[in-house]
Amino acid sequence: MTAPKQEAKRIIDSLPEDTSYDEILKELAFDRMIQRGLNDSKENKIISNQDMKDKIKKW
Repeated sequence: MTAPKQEAKRIIDSLPEDTSYDEILKELAFDRMIQRGLNDSKENKIISNQDMKDKIKKW
């Protein structure tokens, strides 16, 4: 099994037996977002809180 498949299986196996299909998808997506954020942080692909506040104000 590839690493992504192993990780998805680990996440799915950690959920309760009565977990819905939608909840499984949400958990997998949430984990992927967390992993991407951690990777961005490790690669110093970050911006300061103030820069983010300024961007949000422009929305």
